Amino acid sequence: MDGKRGRRMGSKPPGSGGSPDTRLVTNPMMGDVVSDWSPMHEAALHGRLLSLRNLISQGWPVNLVTADGVSPLHEACLRGHLSCANVLLSHGAKVNGVTAYWHTPLFNACVSGNRDCVNVLLQHGASPHPVTNLASPIHEAAKRGHVECVEALMVHGSNIDHNISHLGTPLYVACENQQIACARKLLESGASVNQGRGLDSPLHVVARTCSEELASLLMDFGADTQAKNGEGKCPMDLVPPESPLAQLFLEREGPPSLMQLCRLRIRKCFGTRQHHKITGLILPEELKRFLLHH
Repeated sequence: MDGKRGRRMGSKPPGSGGSPDTRLVTNPMMGDVVSDWSPMHEAALHGRLLSLRNLISQGWPVNLVTADGVSPLHEACLRGHLSCANVLLSHGAKVNGVTAYWHTPLFNACVSGNRDCVNVLLQHGASPHPVTNLASPIHEAAKRGHVECVEALMVHGSNIDHNISHLGTPLYVACENQQIACARKLLESGASVNQGRGLDSPLHVVARTCSEELASLLMDFGADTQAKNGEGKCPMDLVPPESPLAQLFLEREGPPSLMQLCRLRIRKCFGTRQHHKITGLILPEELKRFLLHH
């Protein structure tokens, strides 16, 4: 959750007067109501749909935010409560609201890994692009291994090669956190296999973690085994000599086979997020599976 929140909850909606425990002030710049932790936030956080409906019917605003900008929609998405998110959105909740920590409801949905929340937010106009590099939805989904969230973001135009200086690309983040399924999805969708964080490629970070499966996957998609990072080291230089991964690198030494070069070239011609069109080519099924890495 974002920051520290007061737990003092008023029993009446804003503007009704009464409760001394509810401190509310109108923000004319945002058109929102700022308060301490409220019953709206509590209901959204715990997925209490009936309570949320009742509060809205009593006049509680759906865009009620805490001092650090957290709305009920942020809370519903952080916990993956789809029904609550739907109700809030249907009553005008701000789909691109940003907290003091630059978190949007979409970012929070990627934290929870709830594909349905991600989809409903995108359908209501949530931007798949990060407001700042401090909170990127696709990087967060890749980091946590939420493949379906990554896929939904890509369908709605998220840049799968978006490079953030302190994080790198989504592929780099997936490899750094050993999220094999996310790495595969990104690569199958056309992510650049050699773009990482600065001069550090995804293969460099995989070499450090000694993940044979990820290293093999990256090399299958054309990772450059001779690329040098900021220290002038190739991925092989980062592998402990006794690691089984060292043997894999030795087996992959030398130029790629003609078959592999042809596959990489054909895939490159299709561009990002267009590789599914390979299935429509007039080719033997076995060859199409080869091109798709299936």
